[in-house]
Amino acid sequence: MRLFKIAAFLLCLLPALSNAQNIQYVEEPLITEMMEKFVTLNKSKVFLQGWRIQIMATPDRQKVEAAKATFRYRYPNIPVDWVHDKPWYKLQAGAFASKLEALRLKNILSQEYSGLYPVQDDRVTPQELINAAY
Repeated sequence: MRLFKIAAFLLCLLPALSNAQNIQYVEEPLITEMMEKFVTLNKSKVFLQGWRIQIMATPDRQKVEAAKATFRYRYPNIPVDWVHDKPWYKLQAGAFASKLEALRLKNILSQEYSGLYPVQDDRVTPQELINAAY
């Protein structure tokens, strides 16, 4: 008898479980539009080969973070970021289409930093080149 009750209970539960597979949701039109723009932008994100100025390279991440903060304070209009190329943390500034443009920034920064040199970077976005008006 007890086995019969368990079987009957499971048979009653079976339709409820099958409805759980048919979940429908309603999405706001603005959310749908935002998601479509997000997908489109990420699909169209193209990287270009460009130039940056390398400020320093060190195996110590804290030194790079400190130098990045100092650089941002001194030059707020020049983008700066570090990349990790094991075992080195490299601090690089600017984004340029040509080496000549990068050398211009190198000359400006050489008054406060030593050992600067231009490096090629194949991860420069078109937006970075457009904003490079410094």
